[in-house]
Amino acid sequence: MSDTIFRLPDLGEGLTEAEILEWKVSVGDVVTVDQVVVEVETAKAAVDVPVPIAGTVAELHAKAGTVVNVGAPLISVNAETAPGTNGKATETNGTAAERYREEERAGSGNVLVGYGTTTTAARRSRRPVPTPTPSRDEAPRVISPVVRRLAKDHGIDVAALTPSGPGGVVLRKDVEDAIAAAAPPAVRPQEPKRDADEVRIPLKGVRRTMADRVSRSRREIPDATTWVDADATRLVKLKKNVQRADPGARVGMLALFARICVAGLRRFPELNAYVDAERHEIVQVPQVHLGFAAQTDRGLVVPVVRDAQRLTLAELGAELARLTDEAREGRLSPDDLTGGTFTLNNYGVFGVDGSTPIINHPEAAMLGVGRITEKPWVWKGKVRPRQVTQLSFTFDHRVCDGAVAGGFLRFVADCTEHPETLVTHL
Repeated sequence: MSDTIFRLPDLGEGLTEAEILEWKVSVGDVVTVDQVVVEVETAKAAVDVPVPIAGTVAELHAKAGTVVNVGAPLISVNAETAPGTNGKATETNGTAAERYREEERAGSGNVLVGYGTTTTAARRSRRPVPTPTPSRDEAPRVISPVVRRLAKDHGIDVAALTPSGPGGVVLRKDVEDAIAAAAPPAVRPQEPKRDADEVRIPLKGVRRTMADRVSRSRREIPDATTWVDADATRLVKLKKNVQRADPGARVGMLALFARICVAGLRRFPELNAYVDAERHEIVQVPQVHLGFAAQTDRGLVVPVVRDAQRLTLAELGAELARLTDEAREGRLSPDDLTGGTFTLNNYGVFGVDGSTPIINHPEAAMLGVGRITEKPWVWKGKVRPRQVTQLSFTFDHRVCDGAVAGGFLRFVADCTEHPETLVTHL
């Protein structure tokens, strides 16, 4: 049996290359199935990469510090010298090597478990890749560091799982199903664990999802923030007039700022967009799916109003109210919380003036609205008490420059001070 070349796997999420940080093995070392052989760094994180076959390391195809493309040779292993074989490949190791070659011929590039085989690769395959279950003596193949870490963090023994991926690999779904099956019934909220004087609160559910999202936003998006004070006296008056004309309408300040955002995105469509990092493209979206921050007992969530550009002010207010009620009652569906193209954050309800909002990944911008409070303001040449608010705007600097961001924020401020300009859009 000749040497088997293991190539850099598809690291998922559009990543096409990685830098070799540190080899964990040297030529001549004996490796086992699923042993970590190298640490690589992508544009997002440092990850450990395991090898799917056992044997003796015959060659390392790249030195530390080298940038390697996905699919390029990484390490060669002589499977004939696997431990305990006396020069003959074991059935287990031979099967693993053959499955790896089969995946490679099928065009999967040995995709990291948990991300799945790409559609393009599936189209290149002339026949389906079988999904056999490993024998009792065969170690389950877990190639993805993401899946490995997920299992470890939740105390899941991957050897006890039935793999469902191509070539008998353990998918992220397999681990998540095991986590769900092992979780105790949610009878009551989990009490914080106390360790001496420390209070440890489990980061899970909605809070964990939001934590992951804002962390990813900070890692990947080069954001910038600009802000301006605006006289909202007329906007407050407009809200009162609308509520007086239709007492049943649920039109508050959030609905009015939502309508202003929709009008602003029509004028500055560059901001209703996201960055496709894999294809190096900025994608402008024609529909405005408006997300808004809602605080609940379970944590911060961002419900999404679909096709907000088609709704009247009253319809927009009703939809915002409906989603807010369902968010507080914990009845939102996954579709209600995904697919947003722009987010509005009215943190003024907490009694604060300003903030630097974190963009809701993968969107390109977010408008923050501070409290509306009476302040001295120069109006018609005299200092008078007026209802003033601070508007903060955070944007992805890859999508636009300061001129577009400033233009959008100035448009929002002008509409706040002169809401009559929006009458035709209401």
